[in-house]
Amino acid sequence: MSDNKNDFVKEITNIEDDFAQWYTDIVRKAELADYTPVKGFIAIRPYGFAIWENIQKYADEKFKEHGVENLSMPLLIPESLLNKEKDHVEGFAPEVAWVTIGGGNKLEEKLCIRPTSETIFDTMYSKWLSSWRDLPYKYNQWCSVVRWEKETRPFLRSREFLWQEGHTIHETAEEAKNFTQEMLNVYQDIFENLLAIPALKGQKTETEKFAGAEATYTVEALMLDGRALQGGTSHYFGQNFTKPFDVKFQNREGKQEYAYQTSWGISTRMIGAVIMVHGDNRGLKLPPKVAPIQVAIVPVAANKPGVIEKATQIYEDLNKKFRVKLDTREQYTPGFKFNYWEMKGVPVRLEIGPRDIENGQCVLVRRDTLEKITVKLDNLEEEIQSLLEKIQNNMFKMAEELRNRKTSVALNMDEFIEKINSNQGYIKTMWCGDPECEEKIHELTGAKSRCIPFEQEKISDTCVCCGKKADKMVVWGRQY
Repeated sequence: MSDNKNDFVKEITNIEDDFAQWYTDIVRKAELADYTPVKGFIAIRPYGFAIWENIQKYADEKFKEHGVENLSMPLLIPESLLNKEKDHVEGFAPEVAWVTIGGGNKLEEKLCIRPTSETIFDTMYSKWLSSWRDLPYKYNQWCSVVRWEKETRPFLRSREFLWQEGHTIHETAEEAKNFTQEMLNVYQDIFENLLAIPALKGQKTETEKFAGAEATYTVEALMLDGRALQGGTSHYFGQNFTKPFDVKFQNREGKQEYAYQTSWGISTRMIGAVIMVHGDNRGLKLPPKVAPIQVAIVPVAANKPGVIEKATQIYEDLNKKFRVKLDTREQYTPGFKFNYWEMKGVPVRLEIGPRDIENGQCVLVRRDTLEKITVKLDNLEEEIQSLLEKIQNNMFKMAEELRNRKTSVALNMDEFIEKINSNQGYIKTMWCGDPECEEKIHELTGAKSRCIPFEQEKISDTCVCCGKKADKMVVWGRQY
């Protein structure tokens, strides 16, 4: 770690002074993404896209373990299809972007740029499905969607974003319900084991569920500033889409029956979660499993004989097992490079100079704790492997400790208001199930229900808002 925190690093706004600006600074200065001339649309730069590729690779392998196959559906959807499911179209209407002219001519029917693809999947399923023997269809596509958000922020809420959307149909309701839980568990795995972010898992309330769904399940994450982020959702539709789209099959008794459907998705907002859960005033901090570069090698006194050669040899050896970058830029000092790779969030920095070479050693610097460790070159690979595992585990532990510190319990509205203002984060309460209480809590506190956790606790017998009998514990929070 450099003792001289030079101007390059000072350009990042202090996290305690302005969290939103700190976030934006990291997105731009760590070269994750940048604004474009198209308002509300971002350009994801190679470093940011490499993070997404690592998420995509991990998730895709998990999906395929559950029998999911990838395909591609059209970007444009006719208005008539969108209108077939009433709740769905009402839920998305304010965010839809429309194409009305093609090749200079007005189109006979407006085409929406997909905000999501249930309608086109169901249209094709109705063509492809004939018998129970064909089921299940477990399909997914990696694509972009457009939702015309009023307020945008890179990765968290942009008008176009990258995601995966899985759409499956099943023979029975039970099979479809089980699959929504399987995919939710995959999302929990991605958050906890890849991104080192503890996930809160549960069911959305009726008010917060996906438009057209019978039930929506979610994994939620808590950011450094105590705001919640919806990480991934899995929806059980029942026959809400398959009936209007005539997705039916001949069942085992020889009768026509409508299929049962699910959908589930995660997006590039996960990159925003990584920034806001793990980052600090030095910049980005990436868990080793998702980091595009796991080890950055910085030669010290590179002009001295043998230093670059030794650093290159180390790079060639380590690059067989890890994602490694050798920084031989001549125009920058080692101190600048130290700060640069810290800001980029690289988990381990390897420093080596003439004296280190003489002693058969190098210095490893952890990004999570900034601790320096001197290790022998003879067992460097084993040391780095062990260190990366320790960093991954420690980053999860730190995020878990943050969530625990920022989780409070409230028995009444006075406690709710006091706790969310003094220690913004998750608030656990009992709730009667009345949407009016849910809306009142939002009006008074700015918090929304995050989910009804699968792991329930009995905090009291009465609703935090109205005082009536309550048997559901809900977790609330202000959100991104």
